Amino acid sequence: MRAVMAPEPGGLDALRLVDVPSPEPASGEVLIRVEAAGVNRADLLQRQGFYPPPPGASDVLGLECAGTVAALGPDVTEFAVGDRVCALLSGGGYAEFVAVPAGQLAAVPAGLDSVQAAAIMETACTVWSNLVMVGRLTAGETLLVHGGSSGIGTMAIQVAKALGARVVTTVGSPEKAAAVSGLGADVVINYREQDFAEAMRDTGSTADVILDIMGAKYLAANVAALAANGRLVIIGLQGGLEAELNLGQLLAKRATVTATSLRARPTEEKAEIVAATREHVFPLIESGVVRPIVHATFDLSDSAGAHRVLEESTHIGKIVLTV
Repeated sequence: MRAVMAPEPGGLDALRLVDVPSPEPASGEVLIRVEAAGVNRADLLQRQGFYPPPPGASDVLGLECAGTVAALGPDVTEFAVGDRVCALLSGGGYAEFVAVPAGQLAAVPAGLDSVQAAAIMETACTVWSNLVMVGRLTAGETLLVHGGSSGIGTMAIQVAKALGARVVTTVGSPEKAAAVSGLGADVVINYREQDFAEAMRDTGSTADVILDIMGAKYLAANVAALAANGRLVIIGLQGGLEAELNLGQLLAKRATVTATSLRARPTEEKAEIVAATREHVFPLIESGVVRPIVHATFDLSDSAGAHRVLEESTHIGKIVLTV
């Protein structure tokens, strides 16, 4: 089969379209004939050598896909050959076939094509697990989500609004501000023009939950923006690894800081997250309350083009590879 790998860490030219053996589904696994695969910032980090696959995972890039069931491993009963599915992966999505534990699959939500379905699993699972399962976001609370025009951000805004939350988000351009406002964001802050913590303070606003992709760069400002009993959930480190934490400020607010990741979790935990996402987010997608936002598609042979757009950060929503 054809697959995209980065045998040596590097820039866009590190990506290679290669021929490798097709995987065989083990016990409890499903073999998917991939039709489309989502592109995520974790893929960029893997290509650069900063985010290797967890032990036992494929070296092929790609953390989510959509397609049809091609074969079943032993002990799989909930799917059948020919089913349209989307999947959360530990790796292997940039390929014509991928084997994945059955618990990390879901039937494609009604009304979605393969490109749209390939854009939802990583984002929806990340958003639901962090906003609700970790952050405990509820109706009437305020969410601050950074990078509101990203794949994660566009999903988080819509899910939070569906939960009845008020949403504040940061973006880097007027075009992105207009896009996230159209998705329901109540307050949009252009971080190139305003310090978000100051902007929130000036309006007397605080955040009950913050979904953060920046890490160190935003740590102090995020803690300053938290409400009493607020929850800061860090899911990315685009702004660095190390920063000072004012424990007195955190203590005074009775606030918490949690850092989470999805890829390296045990299979059982991923299955729990996928099941919760299928139960709570997929009905919102099928009803049209939440919709996948796809910025552009690229052929599998042009994975470098997809990575280039993601690195430039000019996109709104997801980038998807078609197979």
